[in-house]
Amino acid sequence: MSTTREHSEARLLVPSLVFIALVVAAVASLGAPLITSVATTFHVSLDSAQWTLTIALLSGAVATPILGRLGAGPHRRATILVTLAVVVAGSALTVLPLPFAWLLVGRAAQGVGLGLTALMMGVARDHLPEERSAATIALVSVVSIIGVGVGYPLAGLLTEFGGVRAAYGLGLFVTAIAFLAAWRSMPRAPEGRSAHVDIAGALLLAGGLFLVLFLAGQKSLWSHHLAVAVVLAVVAVLLLCAWTVSGLRGKKPLVDLRALRHPAVAGANVAMFVGAIGMYILLTLITRYAQTPHSAGYGYGLTTFVAGLVLIPFSVLGFVAGKLTPRMLERIDGAMLLAGSAVVIGGGFVLFATARSNLAELFAAMSVLGFGVGSFSAAMPGVILAFTPKSETSSAMSFNYVVRSVGYSLGSAIGGLVLAAGTDTGRIFPNDSAYTTAALVGIAAMAITTITSLVLARQRSPEAEPTASPAGAPSPSRSNQ
Repeated sequence: MSTTREHSEARLLVPSLVFIALVVAAVASLGAPLITSVATTFHVSLDSAQWTLTIALLSGAVATPILGRLGAGPHRRATILVTLAVVVAGSALTVLPLPFAWLLVGRAAQGVGLGLTALMMGVARDHLPEERSAATIALVSVVSIIGVGVGYPLAGLLTEFGGVRAAYGLGLFVTAIAFLAAWRSMPRAPEGRSAHVDIAGALLLAGGLFLVLFLAGQKSLWSHHLAVAVVLAVVAVLLLCAWTVSGLRGKKPLVDLRALRHPAVAGANVAMFVGAIGMYILLTLITRYAQTPHSAGYGYGLTTFVAGLVLIPFSVLGFVAGKLTPRMLERIDGAMLLAGSAVVIGGGFVLFATARSNLAELFAAMSVLGFGVGSFSAAMPGVILAFTPKSETSSAMSFNYVVRSVGYSLGSAIGGLVLAAGTDTGRIFPNDSAYTTAALVGIAAMAITTITSLVLARQRSPEAEPTASPAGAPSPSRSNQ
């Protein structure tokens, strides 16, 4: 293969990796702004319509470690193409005039695509030079989050003009393009790779995550059937404990849980989990506040489309932070950057808690959140991959994304519970003070994330880890272990 052709393929590969990560994130997020429209279009309750989002998160959380393991093997290209084909098929089901049950099937298929983000990172680490791969991995991590900000306003605009089917039609269009991009650009995995999917472990993880996300999304179950909710919570814990034991004892587990014994990897995942809870609380608070009608005594009564525009600063500043992060990592340790990013996100909470009397202040809070989330997301892969062999990139990052998905779901649930607790009997909308209380919960979450990251930075001192590079590449000795 000529040098010219190699350079040409490399130029095509990076945009394809970023585009695929952006598409699967944006398509999976389509459920959130369309919940009310789905309820009216399909004549179902809001709780039922909520499952168009929950089921996508669930299928993504289950598929992510499985795809991560398959992506570590010799058939990574085929895994990516088949997964995108499933996403395209699911997108078609959301557009066709079929009953509500088929819409849920389609949304579940779309959610499977969330597992591709970790595979995009594995491809970048295997086929790009070290410095470029680090920047690409950081960018992939960022767009997997700011895709939410891209999907919301577009979905709202299309719904206003063409109905819910038109919004899902956009998902079908962009996923088809993503499939073609992958077909044209995805290289084969390096020689000598092998992959084994732990079926029993996958079932245990699927069952545990299903119950966790189900319980997080069913607020009425906790209030009206507390005993049932507690029993299901115990079952979820038992399933996840069984999966953990299986992963530690198995020779070829679904996720290499032994890697979590390393303080840096364990600390990074704890920071991701708590940080994700805080990030999603603020994201949902601001969008919900913006759509609350003036009759509630606060809010701005924005339509779905206009409320989605509030997320544009989140996406723009998140992208800017993602581009700046690789340069900052040349001067700042990755864990220290995580801590600094958590402080920035906490600043967004403080801004929302103290100043939300006009729409400009909501834009400012969303801008601060976007910059903090972008920097946090871009720095996270380097912290984990510094202690991960190249062959385990997809698997290691897939677990981190499972942690993030569960954190997002819990953040959404916690925010909803706080607002529900602040809603007076007979009223539809919570009191304005409930938003302040929820913001204080988010500030506490980001304080914990900051402390965890600072402890992690202390453990990752240059004297203790002389071979770990900011780019996230492991030392030769580690990669061969």
